[in-house]
Amino acid sequence: MNLQHYVLGKWTDSTGNKKELLNAINGELVSTVGAEGADLNEVLNYGRVVGGPALRKMTFHERGRALKALAFYLLERKEKYYKLSAATGATKVDSWIDIEGGIGNLFNYSSKGRRELPDNTFFFEGKPELLSKNGTFIGGHVMVPKEGVALHINAFNFPVWGMLEKVAVNLIAGVPSLVKPASMTAYLTECIFKDIIESKILPEGSMQLFVGNASNIFRYLNCQDTVTFTGSASTGKMLKANEHVINNSVHFNLEADSLNCSILGPDASPGTDDFEIFIKEVAKEMTVKTGQKCTAIRRTIIPEKYAQEVQKALAARLDKTTIGDPSVEGVRMGPLASLDQREEVKQRIKDLSQYAKVVYGGDDEFAIQGANFNKGAFLKPTLLLCENALNENAVHGIEAFGPVSTLMTYNTSEEAIQLAKMGEGSLVGSVVTSNPTFAKEMVVGAACYHGRILVLNKDCAKESTGHGSPLPNLVHGGPGRAGGGEEMGGLRGLNHYMQRTAIQGHPDMITKITDVYQPGATRKESQVHPFRHYFDELEIGQTVTTHKRTITEADIVNFANLSWDHFYAHTDTTSLEGTIFEQRVAHGYFVISAAAGLFVDPGKGPVMANYGLDELRFTKPMYAGDTMWVKLTVKEKVDQEPKEDEKPRGVVKWQVEVFDQDNETCALGTILTLVEKKS
Repeated sequence: MNLQHYVLGKWTDSTGNKKELLNAINGELVSTVGAEGADLNEVLNYGRVVGGPALRKMTFHERGRALKALAFYLLERKEKYYKLSAATGATKVDSWIDIEGGIGNLFNYSSKGRRELPDNTFFFEGKPELLSKNGTFIGGHVMVPKEGVALHINAFNFPVWGMLEKVAVNLIAGVPSLVKPASMTAYLTECIFKDIIESKILPEGSMQLFVGNASNIFRYLNCQDTVTFTGSASTGKMLKANEHVINNSVHFNLEADSLNCSILGPDASPGTDDFEIFIKEVAKEMTVKTGQKCTAIRRTIIPEKYAQEVQKALAARLDKTTIGDPSVEGVRMGPLASLDQREEVKQRIKDLSQYAKVVYGGDDEFAIQGANFNKGAFLKPTLLLCENALNENAVHGIEAFGPVSTLMTYNTSEEAIQLAKMGEGSLVGSVVTSNPTFAKEMVVGAACYHGRILVLNKDCAKESTGHGSPLPNLVHGGPGRAGGGEEMGGLRGLNHYMQRTAIQGHPDMITKITDVYQPGATRKESQVHPFRHYFDELEIGQTVTTHKRTITEADIVNFANLSWDHFYAHTDTTSLEGTIFEQRVAHGYFVISAAAGLFVDPGKGPVMANYGLDELRFTKPMYAGDTMWVKLTVKEKVDQEPKEDEKPRGVVKWQVEVFDQDNETCALGTILTLVEKKS
């Protein structure tokens, strides 16, 4: 079977010199792939003029619902992905990380798009900036989708996750993608891509696949395009330095393999739970995906006094790792992705051996279950020991991209931090300790060289996702050797595919542009209480001004008795000397409760429930005798996706401003209500 591109709205064969893609277990032919087969300039333009406009017409919520539907669609077909994934040498656990982990990213970004972003095609970021004395000139930032294509150049080790974790973000942002998988495992990427296209869930042109050599594509990129690269640091740096990338200011996000570390704390002595957790975690990171993970533990940093015990415990743990055909019962580690990859890793072990000694593995004679050693890319886990790692820079720069790790010893916290930083930039580091002082030293001391740090111990081990698992909620990337980029990171990930533009103008104009009420904008006084209006009928800036209420001593005393809040400033007038209060002060929560009493329309209507309270501030004390009144303004409307048995509704954010008799602001807040839709 020859792999195909999906470009220009159709499947087409890859052409040119064919490369054979072999089963990592038995060396049998899986498929072939050609280096050519499409005009890449046309492919990029197709994404820009067909996929881009279609995605940008959709709101964040619509894109989120599409991702959710696609995730369910792929989950229903996952078994065939697992079957083909075995040809890459992956065990069931390895494949689960790749396949269901990747699909999980679709679910995650679907949720974020629908819950954290407006039902709009762009969003207003952060808070407005007041730029003038009288408030007639303000500014802020809008985020809009770029009008280019996201070019994803992915590594061989995660043919599914590597694609889906990236496209989930650019699709939510409203930008089409062109996926370029690594040839070695591109057959699995193509398999799942065919289902994505057959689902017809995404607009045409929103995703394209090119399985050949795309080295000349950079000449066709422009400033609206984004390149993400995952793979070796040397290749990534070469591509990032491409003259067209530089001249056209193409955004380039580089996530490179790095020499990640795990540090054993001095308190985690042999025999403790934390020591066992550390041994288990290091062994797992050496053997899951046969060590072919950009986040795997390459440097194992341990107290010198525990060196022998750690070496012995790791060897015993690794001895239990059964190697062979992942389809055979009991096999826990499969082969590397190819014979060429095995030779590459063996050469790196040889390079490391000049500076560290092999203390486990490193040989070709070991038992293999259900497979032929000469046909499969099998390699025994290998552990090295460098006793002088502070003075051997090479062990911090040579990466064997396989089941290999190097033990390094330290005597002080300062030495442990220095060893961690000598990797010159890592995707992830971990610290196993129950000592918060040591943990803080490691995090603060080493964070500047790491994209993520896991602090692991017996208190969180059962629920921890582990050292090597990036999560879509958090940044995945790192400085220096790790590439200086970041992927995912929750809504931060959208920054790669959206333009942040500062806008300035009168509050009325900024309100109309952003669909968010801005301070100082003209309000439309509602003749009918806004709580009488359905979600569809409410307008941004619609306001009700309440009648007034004078606060009494009895109000303050009664609220203290009702709430049990007997803070001295509310109850003991003899203790106010030297405080900021002039007399017995009303509770802030009484003020906001009384404000609700003023602005709430009591009758049954479209308002279904109070949904919450945001950004509450008390800006001026209110005392007995002060008279309060309120302005309630529609600040923002957020559509909500109801469940099957629920009425259609949305969330309305109301700006609440509480004033006193001098018309000075005493409290500010945003309340949220669930409001029924008329239709």
